[in-house]
Amino acid sequence: MPLICARPLGRLVPKLGSSLRPLLSSAAASLAASPRRPVGVALQHLGTESWKRFYADHKLDLLALDQKWRQKWTESSRERGAKEDEKNKYVLPMFPYPSGYLHLGHLRVYTIADVIARFQTLQGHKVLLPMGWDAFGLPAENAAIERGINPATWTKANIAKMKEQLDVMNGSWDWNCELATCDPDFYQHTQKIFLALHEKGLAYQAEAEVNYDPVDKTVLANEQVDSNGCSWRSGAKVEKRRLKQWFLKISEFRESLLKDLETLAKDEAWPERVLAMQKNWLGKSKGATVKFPVLAFGQGTHSAIEVFTSRPDTLFGVQYIALAATHPSVQQLAKSDPELQAFLSTLPALPPDSKVGYLLPHIRAVNPLAYHEETPEDTKVSLPIYVAPYVLGDYGEGAVMGVPGHDLRDHAFWKEHHYDAPVRFVLAASEDESTTAMPNEPFTEHGVMNANSGIFKGKSSKEAGEMLVKLLEPTGLAKETEKWRLRDWLISRQRYWGTPIPIVHCGSCGTVPVPDEQLPVVLPEVDEHWAGKKTGNPLESQTAWINTSCPKCGGEAKRDTDTMDTFVDSSWYYMRFIDAHNKEAPFSPEKAKALTPVDLYIGGVEHAILHLLYSRFIYKFLMASSFAGKEPNATEAAESEYSEEVYEPFKRLITQGMVHGKTYTDPATGRFLKPDEVDLSNPSQPKVVATGALANVSYEKMSKSKHNGVDPTTFIAQYGADATRAHMLFQAPVSEILDWDENKITGVTRWLSRVYDLVQKVAASVSSSSETPSSASNNVKAFFEQQQQQRSESVENLAKLDTSITIWREVQRTISSVTASYNKVYTLNTVISDLMSLTNVIIASSSSSSSSSQGAAADADPLIKREAVSALIRMMAPIAPAFAEECWSVLYPQAGSLFDVTSKAARFPTPDGTEAILKSRKQTCAVQLNGKTKFAVEIGTPPAGLEKDTEKLREFIVAEVLRTEEGRA
Repeated sequence: MPLICARPLGRLVPKLGSSLRPLLSSAAASLAASPRRPVGVALQHLGTESWKRFYADHKLDLLALDQKWRQKWTESSRERGAKEDEKNKYVLPMFPYPSGYLHLGHLRVYTIADVIARFQTLQGHKVLLPMGWDAFGLPAENAAIERGINPATWTKANIAKMKEQLDVMNGSWDWNCELATCDPDFYQHTQKIFLALHEKGLAYQAEAEVNYDPVDKTVLANEQVDSNGCSWRSGAKVEKRRLKQWFLKISEFRESLLKDLETLAKDEAWPERVLAMQKNWLGKSKGATVKFPVLAFGQGTHSAIEVFTSRPDTLFGVQYIALAATHPSVQQLAKSDPELQAFLSTLPALPPDSKVGYLLPHIRAVNPLAYHEETPEDTKVSLPIYVAPYVLGDYGEGAVMGVPGHDLRDHAFWKEHHYDAPVRFVLAASEDESTTAMPNEPFTEHGVMNANSGIFKGKSSKEAGEMLVKLLEPTGLAKETEKWRLRDWLISRQRYWGTPIPIVHCGSCGTVPVPDEQLPVVLPEVDEHWAGKKTGNPLESQTAWINTSCPKCGGEAKRDTDTMDTFVDSSWYYMRFIDAHNKEAPFSPEKAKALTPVDLYIGGVEHAILHLLYSRFIYKFLMASSFAGKEPNATEAAESEYSEEVYEPFKRLITQGMVHGKTYTDPATGRFLKPDEVDLSNPSQPKVVATGALANVSYEKMSKSKHNGVDPTTFIAQYGADATRAHMLFQAPVSEILDWDENKITGVTRWLSRVYDLVQKVAASVSSSSETPSSASNNVKAFFEQQQQQRSESVENLAKLDTSITIWREVQRTISSVTASYNKVYTLNTVISDLMSLTNVIIASSSSSSSSSQGAAADADPLIKREAVSALIRMMAPIAPAFAEECWSVLYPQAGSLFDVTSKAARFPTPDGTEAILKSRKQTCAVQLNGKTKFAVEIGTPPAGLEKDTEKLREFIVAEVLRTEEGRA
């Protein structure tokens, strides 16, 4: 049974024949007779009893460590934030609404933010990680009405509860910067910003149509009106009213808002999905405004209907005109048409994609191309005019030219009202129309004009569209136009719990801003309103608060009773964090220059449009205003003033996925089951308690109705904050949906226990107190260089060097991989898997001093083991800060806190340049039995000169093979 060791030694090693058999048999017998090694990497190189004693001596109590280190962090008054000579970083999660409880979604976003902040702290940066409260808004006001208490009381109590919950997450929040948008110290600056916008003509009043709840006596947002057109709260039928409202002129900034998306797209700073949503909301489109003359037949209406279209090439295919309910012609005709009035009253209850329509009687439209002789006869036929809910009154001209042959929505509407009427197609994918797919379906792409396009047949649709506009332009029936979907920002809310609009209305002077020295305009106390659980806006009945004097003429005046949309608060709160105690201004120019824009902004994709768009607008205004030390030359606001430089509030945006909970349903009824209705005695086969049937299991968005919510504080109280943080990150990449599974946390807790035991063992085996972490790490490179120079011929020393090299190569690989993952953010889950792999490699290198069997792997040098563990602790510190602090204090009792930014002893590890000298001595050795290769293993290179002694060389090879798992098997 010959064993042939080929490749590594080449000609120096002859084929070893039967003389090797006794040696192998002896080795095998020795292995068989020895006690079987414990299973598991952690115990691989220690006797079972010694590891049992070690585990008993060093039991890990994560909850105690959380409490211990949170207290130490509280006691240590480390300065955070701004120093002009330091490298500043600003990490910001979107601040929460103080509902009174934190859910797992909060835990996820705040864990991510804290992990990145701690990582950057360990890299030597001064990191600002603030926390505050988006405290104004309708939910608090409704809660106050239901409970009969002041919304301020309810909100402050919720803030206190949520701060307690945040405190157990082991976060590093800078509470010195804490703010709440309902605090007058904050909203006086919101009012200052409003007045600065007003001064530049960027805040103005105009009439607008709103959703009005006649029972609650308040304006509702579109999302607060249900599919039946009723108020989500009172159930009353919502009315459409035209009220005088305050707007912010965001449209002045639309070009820079669009153009600067290119900056945010560089290096994938913002997710592509978010950029697309922003671009679509801005909605810039180029096309033409086309006039369709009207045949009124005695009806008093406009002589023509203007329509904006981005596809003038389809003009030959127009088969009807559709108007929005708010179109002036519709409003005028409704005065004398009861049926039209009745139809309009049903529209609020209809979904936006409804295909219903009202055919306006005694009124038709004429295609402007009908006046040209070459136009086909079908195009010259007069067009029916409908009122349709799918037409938006605030986009284009509130009118749509219906082209069923080339628009999906128009096609569906036409088929609903003219099922048997033919659809006219005026262009195709190719000139012979052979490649046009799906007859009877609209062709929505650009293509080639067909015979229905008269003299334009055969031309490309893009070219034909331009020619048609030029054809109609001399007669005033068409002109090139640029349209935007974006509308000015309506900020008025007829509610109490919001920032008061700092304007007074004087009979003589008109609209007058409140002087700066009279700010803030504070909300009055209206306890009797809450105690009586009254609805409506209580500000309208507070005569003592409303009646005031005009700042200009001193005459009688009245305060504006509207409050601001809460999006106004969140559009600039990140600027207040940088200078939270500035009483004179929202922020100082110096702080703005040093700390903004925000380096990393983290939040849900549900805020991808409005919040981010409004924040970008306000930041562009603020950074070009006197608040940032700028003095525009022009007296009137124009976009050119603010677009010379790129001002974006958030350099990088991270959008995290949602957290879904495990959900159980009854297979018979589909009903969601409560926890006590599920038998989990066998977790792999949950059963319905009532029937014994196997329950259906799925992961769905957490909600009370699905009974799948998880209280993060309860979870933390059971497993500890660090284990919970690691579990949260380990389960899924940051951007993906996380299916929360409590059972999987055991893998994380086992890993932390193994790391803790490793730290204790390494600390006990070496003297760490005599060296600082920084000085010890400098010795690693020197150690390997010395080993290379000495080239020891001792087999034991070479084996120890091999193990040391294996560990340190893995440390260097892990440093590079983990650093990249921390920087990417989206791959934080791989940080933990990388650190687990490194832990396995370090533990596998550990051997007891009493273990001397031939198959035992050589122990690594104590210096390398200690530095490997040191690097491991620092790399895991951002994720498990309390645990890492404890391990650090064990390994380096005199070193102080890992996160002490004033000390350079602890820094996040960086590659040390040892790759060139960490060449592995391992070479491939093929093992043959009876001439057949059985396996190949990596063995060490024999010491110099050993090739001269065949017997010793043979013993070395056999020992190396038997060190491997394959050899021992």
